[in-house]
Amino acid sequence: MPSKQQQADSEIHGDQLLNFLVNVLTGAFTLNLGENAEIDPEDIFEVLVGATADGTSISSLCEKSEDAPSGNYVLYHLRTKFDLKTVESTGSTLLQQDVLETLPQQVEVVTDLHLRPYYGNEDETDGLYYSEAKAGTTAFHAYATLYARVNNKRYTLAVRRLTDGDTASDVLAEFLGLLENFESTSKRSISTAVSTTASVSHCSKPTISRTSFQ
Repeated sequence: MPSKQQQADSEIHGDQLLNFLVNVLTGAFTLNLGENAEIDPEDIFEVLVGATADGTSISSLCEKSEDAPSGNYVLYHLRTKFDLKTVESTGSTLLQQDVLETLPQQVEVVTDLHLRPYYGNEDETDGLYYSEAKAGTTAFHAYATLYARVNNKRYTLAVRRLTDGDTASDVLAEFLGLLENFESTSKRSISTAVSTTASVSHCSKPTISRTSFQ
């Protein structure tokens, strides 16, 4: 049996995971803050990762942390220095770069829709997704995820942002294209037969339920 010391050495600690993710993001994205910037790109990515891990906003995290930069400063650079399409593409590439070789030949592939309610200014709704009312609003920050499920473990393969006008067919077509590309690049057989259906609400704004591929 492994000793307690061996078990301790094999554990992944929060600060190690934080450093790993910050290093990955720093290597994947170029962020020019200017010559007179008081912080580094690593500081911004550390706030971004920390807020994501805590399930809170960047503003809240910066307010509560004594050594964090200004939340407005971080948000300014995130909003002005990044193209969302590039972020989406690069993020999906990072997710896929090591996982494909670890998957078995036959896997269940699932797509989910994630909605985060928006309660902000009605004049600042560009890029939002509209669906039937949930949690007191019809406006959401929305994204779909494509992931493989193996032995009750989830391996995310792609993330796709949704905006108003996107449909279930749009998302499924893109994800099916990704799966076909996985087959050709990894030289492996991945079945993409639809085993359940995607539902679209009958109102004017589409919503996606859960769709599974085998």
